[in-house]
Amino acid sequence: MKLRHLAGVVGLFGLAAAANAATDYPSGYTKCAQNTGATCTMTGTNNVALGKAGSFVYAIKTGSFACIGSAFPSNSYATSAWCSVGPAASASSSSTSSASSSVASSSSSKSSSVASSTPSSSSSSKSSVASSSVASSVSSSIAANAKQVEKLDRGVVVVPASSGVLVSWRQLGTDPSGITYNVYRGSTKLNSSPISATNYQDTSGSTGSGYSVRPVINGTEQSAASALALGSGYLSIPLSKPSGGTTPDGVAYTYEANDGSAADLDGDGQYEIILKWQPTNAKDNSQSGYTGNTFIDAYKLNGTRLWRIDLGKNIRAGAHYTSMVVYDLDGDGKAEVMLKTADGTKDSKGTVIGSSSADYRNSSGYILSGPEYLTVFNGATGAIITTTDYYPARGTVSSWGDSYGNRVDRFLAGVAYVDGKRPSAIFSRGYYTRAVVVAWDYRDGKLSRRWTVDSNDSANSKLAGQGAHYFTVGDVNNDGKDDIIYGAATISGAGSLMYSTGLGHGDAIHMSDLDPNRSGKEVFMVHEDTGAAYGMEMHDAATGKILWGVKTGVDTGRGLCLDIDPAYPGYECWSSVGGVYSATGVSITSKRPSINFGVWWDGDLSRELLDGTTISKWSPSSASVSTLVSGANAASNNGTKANPVLSADLFGDWREEVIWRTSDNSALLIYSTGVPTSYKFTTLMHDPQYRAQVAGQNMAYNQPPHPSFFLGNGMGTAPQAPVYTP
Repeated sequence: MKLRHLAGVVGLFGLAAAANAATDYPSGYTKCAQNTGATCTMTGTNNVALGKAGSFVYAIKTGSFACIGSAFPSNSYATSAWCSVGPAASASSSSTSSASSSVASSSSSKSSSVASSTPSSSSSSKSSVASSSVASSVSSSIAANAKQVEKLDRGVVVVPASSGVLVSWRQLGTDPSGITYNVYRGSTKLNSSPISATNYQDTSGSTGSGYSVRPVINGTEQSAASALALGSGYLSIPLSKPSGGTTPDGVAYTYEANDGSAADLDGDGQYEIILKWQPTNAKDNSQSGYTGNTFIDAYKLNGTRLWRIDLGKNIRAGAHYTSMVVYDLDGDGKAEVMLKTADGTKDSKGTVIGSSSADYRNSSGYILSGPEYLTVFNGATGAIITTTDYYPARGTVSSWGDSYGNRVDRFLAGVAYVDGKRPSAIFSRGYYTRAVVVAWDYRDGKLSRRWTVDSNDSANSKLAGQGAHYFTVGDVNNDGKDDIIYGAATISGAGSLMYSTGLGHGDAIHMSDLDPNRSGKEVFMVHEDTGAAYGMEMHDAATGKILWGVKTGVDTGRGLCLDIDPAYPGYECWSSVGGVYSATGVSITSKRPSINFGVWWDGDLSRELLDGTTISKWSPSSASVSTLVSGANAASNNGTKANPVLSADLFGDWREEVIWRTSDNSALLIYSTGVPTSYKFTTLMHDPQYRAQVAGQNMAYNQPPHPSFFLGNGMGTAPQAPVYTP
């Protein structure tokens, strides 16, 4: 596949890379020696850095090396600087590392790369853009390390503000260094000189004034991107609600809009919304009874319904039965849809999988016989592309932990970059006892299994009983490949069990750089076993080492980690037992806020609380919350879970949107912030970890997405992961 769009050459090499402000090594790197000629011991070929106080130069080295300034081109560090070792690099990259480092380092004195976003107020300045010759000389190295992301448009929106309106737009991971912007109301340019910010408050305008944004590159104004107007502070997307029905035992049901996903289905650079319709008689696996069919719809932002898929009577309806994978898996610029299917599943064109008349429901409403499939659908049309057998098959129902059909049908699905470059679909079965996790590749029209991890295999036996009602993904060991945090156990991108904490099943899990003052990433998880050593704990994402924990002695069913208190570095964490703890396990307060979702909404770097149909702000001084947004005629999903349809950075600047359904299920409401901010970051959807976590948000017990880097109070410069678009 041809690499068409390189993500900011300078930024891709990290030469204006991120670091915690108080450290001498970049995020994701391990400090190894001071700049005195001491030896940094390592094996293989790795990215390495030299620097201090958040400023670095980079190189690629093979094997142990002497930490000395001459080993790094164009550096000016005295012996107070430190060397550090980062992610693995291809050996072929080392031949270009010195030249590319030198070029990028010399330009960094003029400006920081836009591919590495700065968490501070930005003013317009001239900035050199990496030349095509430089891009050409390093493109092979970039291609080897970059991950595929969507080719998005500018995503301009205009939203009512406290005074006038707020216009905001995306900065892309593929934007060149030094990009700035002009903002127009109609034909009138509002800024006197190009701005580098990604939002602009016009106190004299209204949402109907016709706004547009024009990027400025190398002093040349580019074509305009028109704004989508959110006149009431939200976009209303009308829905086509399916007709209700009656089960074989005479129980009537209707439909509710349920969980959703977002992806560019038709390649126009805008997100479409993919929505699961769930019948009002949907069941938890522990509950007997018939259910209605589950439907999957796709909608454009203007309300056009692109298609509907009917999963049929042989897919039971409920949170644990159907998770949607919606992602561009083959790199053609358009997302596919992957779903577990069965006899009777009907695509948008009326094509039926298997037998249209087969009915495998037993008298208790469970489906414990009959074929099971995995199907790839065309995202633009909803038509079937290819179908294969679902793996693993259910086999003997009782071998999963019970004989009536609860544990056998616990399914999860998501996306991970397990090869470090292109996305794979991750589907699983089971977590209370046996657990099987499978990575699938969809390439060139063919669906194939990349690897399978089965707890029934002796090498993976410690995976059994460790899964959660959700899995999360990200690169935990800095090898450039995503790993799957399957509850209390983690599976490498290569498909091997890395570790298990042995603390068992739980309902909530979060993974990011939760503690920016220590190297690597962390996992926060709550656990159900009343006898577990810790009912809530934080552990090292790469090794499973427990960093701190609290023995709760009860089923700890909720847990959340967000940066809500600027007085403590990193994320704060709390659960349904006790109060709020710092990233290092320090008890901050015995009180706690809601334990559901988080959303970056207002103008600071703290994350706000999202619970039900309310966005609120935590006040550390009073240990209380204040309401920022209440959804108008909105409803949340999944009963007491009270989650939105979706929350993610869908358009506008880096902050997140929230999608709720209306209480009568006639529309989706997409809320976007009208609060200005002085902070600027690349769209979070071009951080591959965040994007993959958004793709998995709809599975079972929905959880909020987290980026691959620490985004919060006191942070250093935010890195831009190497990315490309098809």
